[in-house]
Amino acid sequence: MCARSSLVLSFVAVLAFLEIGSAAVVFRPKEKIRYVAPGEEEINGNAQQLFQIGQTAENSGDIERAIKAYRAIVRKYPRDTLAAGAAYRFAVLLEKNGEYLKAAEAYRVLAEKFPRSANFNEAIEAQFRIGEMYLSGKKVKFAGIPVKSGLENAITIFAGIVRSAPYGKYTARAQFNIGRATEKRGNAEAAVAAYQAVIEKYPEEPVAADAQYQIGYLWMTAARTGSRDAKAYNNAKLGFQDFLFRYPKSEKAAQARENLRLLATKETSNAFQVAKFYDKQKNYKAAVIYYNDVIRQQPGSPPADQAQRRIAELRAKVGDAALQPAALTAATARPPKSSMAATSNTDGGSGGGVPSMRTSPGDVAPLPPPEADESLPPPASLTPDTTTAPDTSAVPEPGASPGE
Repeated sequence: MCARSSLVLSFVAVLAFLEIGSAAVVFRPKEKIRYVAPGEEEINGNAQQLFQIGQTAENSGDIERAIKAYRAIVRKYPRDTLAAGAAYRFAVLLEKNGEYLKAAEAYRVLAEKFPRSANFNEAIEAQFRIGEMYLSGKKVKFAGIPVKSGLENAITIFAGIVRSAPYGKYTARAQFNIGRATEKRGNAEAAVAAYQAVIEKYPEEPVAADAQYQIGYLWMTAARTGSRDAKAYNNAKLGFQDFLFRYPKSEKAAQARENLRLLATKETSNAFQVAKFYDKQKNYKAAVIYYNDVIRQQPGSPPADQAQRRIAELRAKVGDAALQPAALTAATARPPKSSMAATSNTDGGSGGGVPSMRTSPGDVAPLPPPEADESLPPPASLTPDTTTAPDTSAVPEPGASPGE
């Protein structure tokens, strides 16, 4: 009798423990009883049973158990009619639980494996929402601690949207955001390619105007802070000229025209510096080529008038024949003063000292750095839904990327 009473008391104690701790009991033949924490127990059954478990757990606030149940359906019964709904609830609960990267991946799986799901559009929208979080500066966490930039993850998420829904509501903006994230990571060349894809694939979308503007702006930044060669200046001018041709009524049209003016002024200033450099070295043939560039770039301007006067002086001094283009080499010029910084070669390589000379007006030569550091106009407005022109009185910090 005593032994029986002890057994009853032990069983009551076990029930009390389960009541307090809400733990699960696992019974297996020939094994001891195991107590498993909530959410860690195995969840089995057919798709319908698992979906019911998930619904019950979700309604009772047991998010972890619901996640396990829905995930089990997707893994074990991917062809079941309940699989698409389970995949969506699985992704929704991961996002609700703050597991954003896992949620984005789950939404992507839903969009790619269940493209006819009633929740397809919601899955695409959710990916875009999460991608913009990381684009805006949210960091990737490890053990709950933010450890690194999420820009690479943002690119992956937006690329998934472009793949899954190539003509969807969010696709053009997702492609544009790939450019933004790539630009923020410092890869201007890849950013230009991403923006160009927006223009080519989605030319009628409002965000295409922003993409075209950014192409011009990136080349303008390269002309100022990078190699300063003719390619950067020319591409920047083409970028803004294309913008004005495609989107003449854009609110950023005035800013684009101002950028073109600044580029022309900058290019003229650089050409004038090169002309003066060769003039000082008594390399008059090369100097005249660059003086003529100044006249061509800004006819009627004070620098052009000054260049014309200097050409007339040189003609009177050495004669026309001595100023005709001839085969010249860099060896004919002495190294410039230390105030002239090293410039890059026309093929993008790094060169030092003497700027590569032109033997004819058609040659392309890199320009030396300007004497004064002029600030660029502010970057384009990057709000996807608008094309509002930025305040032209604002001046960005050197090297600042648009949208930051």
